[in-house]
Amino acid sequence: MLDFFRNHQRLMMFMLVLVILPGLGFVGIQGFRGFFDESANVASVDGHKITRAEYDNSMRMQLDRARQMLGNQFDMKLFDTPERRTEMLDGLIQQRVLAGETQRLHLTVSDDALRRALMNDPVIASLKKPDGTIDLDRYKQLLAMQGMTPDQYQEQVRYGMAMQQLPAAIQSTAFVPKALAQHLTELAEQQREVQGLAFRAQDYASKVQPADAQLQAFYDAHKSEFQTPATATIQYVVMSPATLAAGAQPTDAELQKYYQDNIAHYRTEGEVRASHILITAPKDASAADKEKAKQTAEAILAQVKAHPDQFAELAQKDSQDPGSAPKGGDLGYFTRGMIAGGKAFDDAVFGLKKDEVSNLVQTDFGYHIIKVTDVKPAQTKPFDDVRQAIAKDVQAQQAAKAFSDDSEGFTSIVYEQAKSLQPAADKYKLQLQTATVTDHPNPALPPESPLNNPKFLAAVFASDAAKDRNNTQAIDVGNNTLISARVTDFKPAAVPPLDKIKDVVRQKVIAQQSAELARKDGAAKLEELQKSKSTAGFSSALKVSRNDSQGVPPAALSAIYKVDAQKLPSYVGVDLGNDGYAIYRVNAIVPSAPIDPQRLAGAQQQIAQVDAQAQMQAYLDALRARSKVKLFGSLDSAQDSAQSASDGN
Repeated sequence: MLDFFRNHQRLMMFMLVLVILPGLGFVGIQGFRGFFDESANVASVDGHKITRAEYDNSMRMQLDRARQMLGNQFDMKLFDTPERRTEMLDGLIQQRVLAGETQRLHLTVSDDALRRALMNDPVIASLKKPDGTIDLDRYKQLLAMQGMTPDQYQEQVRYGMAMQQLPAAIQSTAFVPKALAQHLTELAEQQREVQGLAFRAQDYASKVQPADAQLQAFYDAHKSEFQTPATATIQYVVMSPATLAAGAQPTDAELQKYYQDNIAHYRTEGEVRASHILITAPKDASAADKEKAKQTAEAILAQVKAHPDQFAELAQKDSQDPGSAPKGGDLGYFTRGMIAGGKAFDDAVFGLKKDEVSNLVQTDFGYHIIKVTDVKPAQTKPFDDVRQAIAKDVQAQQAAKAFSDDSEGFTSIVYEQAKSLQPAADKYKLQLQTATVTDHPNPALPPESPLNNPKFLAAVFASDAAKDRNNTQAIDVGNNTLISARVTDFKPAAVPPLDKIKDVVRQKVIAQQSAELARKDGAAKLEELQKSKSTAGFSSALKVSRNDSQGVPPAALSAIYKVDAQKLPSYVGVDLGNDGYAIYRVNAIVPSAPIDPQRLAGAQQQIAQVDAQAQMQAYLDALRARSKVKLFGSLDSAQDSAQSASDGN
């Protein structure tokens, strides 16, 4: 069917025009879209839709974060579950409910608060120029790469801050009594003295001799455990700004133009080092006090003029600036705007040469006598010194523009010339690479590898690619990256015959039966010990706690703390699965040491945070209960349809 579309594109386009346009004429564009609302949305809150695209994007971001955090430990099966999908949708609904309440209460954020939040953003702070202002051109470029304008970004930040006002108000009211915090901390740190008796499955392995019939029965019942996954050997090409940058070779003229257009980035502002003597005269001082301060300053100035080499001594003795006076009035090196004296101070100090002394300079703080002790003139790095860095910047810009300009063409060429990726590789100067993949992410690859993207793997193993050997569509795997692949060899999932994996099956049967024997003996021993109260065979005593298990398995630790503290000593048995069975004798509760006040305060704060989260969740649940929430269809319909397409072909 897809081959027919490819070979008759003009005919198919004409048919689509005939079918679609009359329909639009009768019902209008909005009416036509309405037919697809239910499949295009996953839920609505008070009439506001949550689209499937929004849901899929949130799910992808969550998986990407998990993949980055867990690295090789990431397992897609643990995250792509009905429970996880429901949690994701609940989270989106909560956001929409909270947004509605924020709007209903007319909560907003002032321009000043927004400005402070933006300036505290480390990314934006990194765009500061030497004079303290933000490089607006780089700011706009950074946002443009994310598809936003400054106004859009600022409104997004303002909206997010407004939505946080309600959670912040609720969480700030959370309070936990000190007595409760102490009780919970004591429980968490309570120690129990225990002894262990292990029945290890491995110790029973020599007693297990499975017959061929048992191996066959286990193999037949557990075939899925021995199945080798489907594999596809592929050629693939990746288009991204990074891959396009290799082919971007800016000319000298382009580098020179970039240098001139951004000359401020390569200029170091002039600095001076100065000392001052301050006689304070605040703005709200009386005229008489100001005149008195001025006369004092003039007298000191006369001494400085007469003995300029004694400036530091006079500053230590007479200056009323507590910060600089002990250092002889030294203010260190600074540029314009760094000293609080304002324009009058800057104009005076930057008008002096080295070792020159000013006349009286009046600011809002009083009267200053300033001496410049060193001057560092403004410097601009020569072009040759920054050429390599400029080349990288220009390459990155050209590559980003090339990606924006060529991504649509790349998408078209891999579809239209479906039997080879070479045309796309040649046209866009991309490297044609090879790999062997399965239908699940490979933990040996970096988490951000395009080859681990679930959408990409689904496309590779779909019938059109795996069976018909057509190029996959250009898959957007995020971070401005497109990838397309062509399957050159495909091996379906298969279960090896028993005679090929007989040793593997035998080991599994031995492990299973050994664990069963260990559990049987352990359970019998537990019954005996509960009557005899013996300590024979047990290990030396350990002191365990919930915070320090001393190597005791989690399942065993949980069982130990379920033992009634009023009925000690006591015995508890724990099934450790394939590891066998263990019995623990709980001897006593160990008296705990007094809790350090600082540690108790920290515990009280942590418990308060947990309580605040519970209160916030209760508040969100109440908001949701009074909102009109409607769910559409199945959350995993997209995954189901993709999987069924793959399985059916």
